[in-house]
Amino acid sequence: MARVAVLQRTIQIPEGIKAQVDGRTVKIQGPRGSLEEDLSHLPVDIALNGREILVSTNWPRKREVGMLGTASAHIRNMINGVTSGYKFNLKTVYAHFPVTVKVDDKTRSLKIENFTGEKTPRTASILEDVKVAVKGEEISVEGNNLQSVSQTAANIQNATKIKKKDQRVFLDGIYISDKGQMKTGSKA
Repeated sequence: MARVAVLQRTIQIPEGIKAQVDGRTVKIQGPRGSLEEDLSHLPVDIALNGREILVSTNWPRKREVGMLGTASAHIRNMINGVTSGYKFNLKTVYAHFPVTVKVDDKTRSLKIENFTGEKTPRTASILEDVKVAVKGEEISVEGNNLQSVSQTAANIQNATKIKKKDQRVFLDGIYISDKGQMKTGSKA
């Protein structure tokens, strides 16, 4: 008789956080808002058991073990997002031409003007539920969803990528200088 091996990860739900599981769709609500993510692309089973979420797989081969960890990490990131949020700090670096950075709320984009003396401004899209603030040469990107915050920061950094020049010499650009969770209690 064949034995079925089950591998399982348990994620504790902190006080003040509400969780709902519907199939492979997970919804987390907390003091900073709510996040919902569809994990149906991962071959895992997700169940809610009291104050913990159980993520399991029936046939734990190497690939499924990795996906089990991925699903668990997504759920932990959602819990951290609704409790404290995420913040990325970016720094504007230029050698000769002073760069002007402005947030355009109408088009949900960031305009980068006079980058290496270019006449046309470069733009970087800002994803939903992400707040971008510019103070001088510092840019802060904040939000509850880690994927949206990190993708917005990557969009900003990639908008200033210099092509067809030696990147060891032409260091102008906007670079991520710091990233992590925000302090508990601050609102985005």
